[in-house]
Amino acid sequence: MRRFRLSAALAALVPAAALLLTGCGDGSSDAAKGSCPGGKIRFGVEPFEDAAKLTPAYKTLGKALEAKLDCPVEVQIVQGYSAEVLALQNRKLDMAQFGPLGFVFASQRTGAEPVVSFGNPDRSVSTYKAGIWVKKDSPIGTIADLKGRTLALSDAGSTSGDALPRYAIRKAGLKETDVKLQYAGGHPQSLLALTYGKVDAAEINTQQQATSTDGHQFDAAKYKQVWASDPIPNDPITVAKGLDPAFKTKLVSALTSLSPQDVAKAGRFLDVEPGPLVPVTRQTYQPLFDLASTLGLTEKNL
Repeated sequence: MRRFRLSAALAALVPAAALLLTGCGDGSSDAAKGSCPGGKIRFGVEPFEDAAKLTPAYKTLGKALEAKLDCPVEVQIVQGYSAEVLALQNRKLDMAQFGPLGFVFASQRTGAEPVVSFGNPDRSVSTYKAGIWVKKDSPIGTIADLKGRTLALSDAGSTSGDALPRYAIRKAGLKETDVKLQYAGGHPQSLLALTYGKVDAAEINTQQQATSTDGHQFDAAKYKQVWASDPIPNDPITVAKGLDPAFKTKLVSALTSLSPQDVAKAGRFLDVEPGPLVPVTRQTYQPLFDLASTLGLTEKNL
């Protein structure tokens, strides 16, 4: 999925500072009994979509989790990746959802542990794919044909909107300088750049394709796909390093027992057919760790 440019994320540090001042105490006596640490669970979600749209969806999930835990759940759509990592690092979040590549660096910096992700009805981990599309009548038919052409990417550091398309360019035998890369500022903007003829090709992942198709903003019959990635495991929901083990067990049990209806409103932003939250581990995201290593990516690339 998309991820914000570093400049936008750094701008979020001031709001994050306010978040740090509002945290509760460490709640050590509560945590020791496996009950609510600090009297509530603070759940941070990176704004991969308009916060006004995400807030009601994730509050629905939060309310369902609250009922399972008998513990207040405070949902926060944070200002960006840096704000989320800073809050998690300073123990002002108990759990946090990251994009797949963002999780790689968040885990390295904070020790965040993935516990669940969005599942399919058969309880397998849901996935999505990166893709590169062109207009139907374009002479571009393969990645190699992008040489000398303009390609809209979403955001620097995005898993599907930056890292994987650039990796595909490299695997096709091209240098990145052979293609005129333009960051559009998000998956919707990348699609619009292609729609209005501002670029020759654009990354459009399956999540954006589904959302835009539902919104009558994308008609696949008018375009053709020249590349698709392997499946990418969907966003992990992580827990903070040092969370009381007894409570972590209780939390994971509650998350995985939520009904598909509890999860559906949040899952639809990830193009997930209604299903439960399912367990994941670091190994689930190993291909993303490998990708970051191969491309020489660091947290500075987010």
